[in-house]
Amino acid sequence: MQGQQQQAYDRGITIFSPDGRLYQVEYAREAVKRGSASIGIRAEDGVVLAADVNPRSPLMEGRSVEKIHKADDHIGIASAGHVADGRQLIDFARRSAQVNRLRYEEPISVEALTKEVTDHIQQYTQVGGARPFGVALIVGGIENGEPRLFETDPSGTPYEWQATAIGGDREALHGHLEDNYREDLDLDGGIALALETLAESDDGFDPDTVEVTTVDVDSMRVRALDREAVATRAAELGVEGDDE
Repeated sequence: MQGQQQQAYDRGITIFSPDGRLYQVEYAREAVKRGSASIGIRAEDGVVLAADVNPRSPLMEGRSVEKIHKADDHIGIASAGHVADGRQLIDFARRSAQVNRLRYEEPISVEALTKEVTDHIQQYTQVGGARPFGVALIVGGIENGEPRLFETDPSGTPYEWQATAIGGDREALHGHLEDNYREDLDLDGGIALALETLAESDDGFDPDTVEVTTVDVDSMRVRALDREAVATRAAELGVEGDDE
């Protein structure tokens, strides 16, 4: 009987368990943990987003897998978890940014966009017949001349960070960020810290499968580094990847 009761709470997204838990939201968090890692770092002069693409097969065209997206000219988003869920939320964020420009004739703020996305996520935790999004996002950009960095959670909660990691090996990556992050980092230092942090992952590190994007205060533009530049920077840092 106890097992049947547990199963009822397990299946119903709108039903709290007696100890106040929503099991489907917790399972969505586990789905995020199974994804390859993404890193966000707030520097003095901008924001750095980095992600390990980690193709499932050497036959897969690595450039066809995207984990960092441009939501607006001044905002980038990195994801970890179910790719299809992430694309739905990225599309929602882009529409929200476009509506804000049309309605108010100004770019949306990083915080406002994050909260619109998390409000959308939260609705899927209290609607029967739906499931939570099995993805977490890092939203980074420039707001009023200042870099801002947020994380979304499958529960629909926004968090603001100086530096954060989502996806696999989050605890180890967070530990590295906590030990090495400095508030006076510039963008170049942020890129270096992001690559060094990804290299701490138990899944190994291959600079050829890493995406790095920056948003700087001066231009307020999302700029993706090409793979060659990433590989060169990783070689300079001595994190060139694992030898087979």
